[in-house]
Amino acid sequence: MAATRTMASRAAQLLRTSATKTPSPFTSPAIRRNISSFAARRPTPKNPTSKNSRFASSSATSGGSNTGLLVTLLALGGAGGGAYYLHSTGQLTEYFPFLAGLHSGASSSDKKPTPKGADHKPTFEDYQEVYNEIAELLESNSDYDDGSYGPVLLRLGWHASGTYDKETKTGGSNGATMRFAPESDHGANAGLKTARDLLEPVKQKHPWITYSDLWILAAVAAVQEMQGPIIPYRPGRSDRDVAACTPDGRLPDAAKGASHLRNIFGRMGFDDREIVALSGAHALGRCHSDRSGFDGPWTFSPTVLTNDYYRLLLDEKWQWKKWNGPKQLEDKTTKSLMMLPTDMELVKDKEFRKHTERYAKDEQAFLNEFRDVVLKLFELGVPFKQEERWTFKRTTD
Repeated sequence: MAATRTMASRAAQLLRTSATKTPSPFTSPAIRRNISSFAARRPTPKNPTSKNSRFASSSATSGGSNTGLLVTLLALGGAGGGAYYLHSTGQLTEYFPFLAGLHSGASSSDKKPTPKGADHKPTFEDYQEVYNEIAELLESNSDYDDGSYGPVLLRLGWHASGTYDKETKTGGSNGATMRFAPESDHGANAGLKTARDLLEPVKQKHPWITYSDLWILAAVAAVQEMQGPIIPYRPGRSDRDVAACTPDGRLPDAAKGASHLRNIFGRMGFDDREIVALSGAHALGRCHSDRSGFDGPWTFSPTVLTNDYYRLLLDEKWQWKKWNGPKQLEDKTTKSLMMLPTDMELVKDKEFRKHTERYAKDEQAFLNEFRDVVLKLFELGVPFKQEERWTFKRTTD
């Protein structure tokens, strides 16, 4: 009570010294009646010191006392305008903290950040925020595949980029043309609507990011969050319309051989070592009979990027699977893993095999070279204006 009297005394002094500084809206009879009515309606605790009373806490008791003081001060300062002056300048909040939000007409909790529109100039922090939101989505549905959207997001970025043609300078990640038919309907892109739909709310929340940049950022997040290497990233891709869609047949056909792999990847500018390194993405995810026609995972840990894909290719015994689907292989031991005909080319072809053996023995060498070749893939054909590449922090770090 002594503290309250001191506060009232000090506030009253401020009112007297400021009373002549500005006219007061509190002189209005209507406002005075509202203030008196408000004070009359406030409940009075029967036993403020009771441990069972919701008014027993110090914050609740002081709130009632402060409100009473406020009414008194407004009445004292009404004629001269002192109370209004103190309120308008924010000085009343020194004595009545609960008034802090009244000066602006809303509490701080009601204030929301201004949305960043399509014309926003994004910073690194903006992209890290989007990265974090994507990372949160990866394991948001435990019923999807092996409990992670990571592999399908990586596949989205891979297939958006893998259409590049170095001779015609067409295709690649610059454009996000898989949004449109006929490219979205190409057989190699079956099932990727899942990934595009997953990212759509992120795009709507952050309209300043292009689909092209968003898809590649999602692929980067997928690799990093699945314990893969840090993939440098830079924005600058633009979205294009349906006229920029690429023809069917630019992505690998899993049923074909080594010459096909060299033709497909050579068109993009990759050599044998890079072909084998990119194939290591098959350590992640699985095939689906209702998409590609093939079925099953390549490894026992399809949501963690390791060199297991290469080790299994070399160490496991593989046999043709007896089923009604397309030709694929299964491991003899468990019959739960699969390999595609193109996968087996990495051990059958002499030049491919030497890189397969090296990655099987040295996981770090694989991860380093996978990082470099994925970076190259994601940037094919993009007319970047930004030279600097960024690296994003994993949410698990």
